[in-house]
Amino acid sequence: MKANKPQRKSISIFEKLRKTDKTGHEYWSAKDLARLLGYSSYSSFIEVLDKAKASCINTGQETAVHFKDFSAIRSVGNDLQRNGGDVKLSRYGCYLIIQNSDPALKPVALGQAYFAIQARLQELSQQQKSKNFRIVKERRYFLRKELAKKNLQLAGVARKAGIVKPADYAFFQNHGYRGLYGGLDVKAIREIRGLDPDENILDRMDNIELAANLFRVTQTTEKLNNDNVDDLVEANSIHFAVGLKTRKAIEETIGILPEDFPFADNIKLTKSKEKKMKTRKSSKIKLFYN
Repeated sequence: MKANKPQRKSISIFEKLRKTDKTGHEYWSAKDLARLLGYSSYSSFIEVLDKAKASCINTGQETAVHFKDFSAIRSVGNDLQRNGGDVKLSRYGCYLIIQNSDPALKPVALGQAYFAIQARLQELSQQQKSKNFRIVKERRYFLRKELAKKNLQLAGVARKAGIVKPADYAFFQNHGYRGLYGGLDVKAIREIRGLDPDENILDRMDNIELAANLFRVTQTTEKLNNDNVDDLVEANSIHFAVGLKTRKAIEETIGILPEDFPFADNIKLTKSKEKKMKTRKSSKIKLFYN
């Protein structure tokens, strides 16, 4: 049985012409590009080079960045003549040249198609990044809402264990946090993260940390329910133990301790900003159609 040969990634002729200078910056030779595009002589290519340079100026770009080594220029009457010196082109410089070249030349048409495809791939890449970012944000909103709901269920189960007073419930919650955060309670977590005294620490957690706390809350609720716990001290002990087990699992899995997780923007403020943005966009659309 023949082993499959590893497939080599095909490289376009244009990319094969790419060179690198001493500083590691990529560039293309104008002479090489002229030959690739099918121009019979470099002198006939100069006009295209001038058009590309003019396009560069019109787009507000610096020609010195995209068309280097134009020093070999001397003025003769009203004409500019070059001594045949080569020009270093940036990728954008190459794009402008191809766009200003004769499309009747087959290599030029292929070059224009190549850059059109590259532009589309870049656009799709940006769209994918935007989509992925949106998915991450939506997951964070879901986890935060789910955690709020599960905390209510935990409070109901804790009530059966005799945890009724707000102070007792705060003490019970801190047992879970201390187990998960290496002895840190809510106040201490706020302090090490530089949060406001009245800020809910859950609103500043990112996806992984929210998921860890969701696991802590759901597992504690199940344990208290299944064991029919009706003792306040035992409930506190169970919550601490579940938090500690969650901490160990996180440390073994990803090697980062919960207190070291990076905190995110306040989820309530972020959501509020997005709603305002949507309202503004909606208002603009209504004004446009009315």
